[in-house]
Amino acid sequence: MKNDALQTVFATLKSILAKHSSERVVVEDTETCYYLNEAAPDAKGKPIFFAMVKRSADKVAFHLMPVYTHPELLSKISPELKKRMQGKSCFNFNSVDAALFKELERIAKASAAVAK
Repeated sequence: MKNDALQTVFATLKSILAKHSSERVVVEDTETCYYLNEAAPDAKGKPIFFAMVKRSADKVAFHLMPVYTHPELLSKISPELKKRMQGKSCFNFNSVDAALFKELERIAKASAAVAK
């Protein structure tokens, strides 16, 4: 049962990132990981990490690098979403939370705009 719940969380969070994949490079797209880099490399020719959703045995992690490089993207983050943060750019979930996912969707959209 928990496995099904985590798969639903993963699929829902993946759909948030997938909306931004046409402008980015899909590095990995498996049943447990969805990983996006920026289309253009950095000044040294190295890929620039944009975001990733990764499922583990007990949680799904949503990594969004632009919130690390542009902390102002989190200036209006809700206390509930803040509780889900691990580090400066990762949010962990083990169940679907529609309100928090909608907030993440807004932050991901803003992140995609600043990362261009």
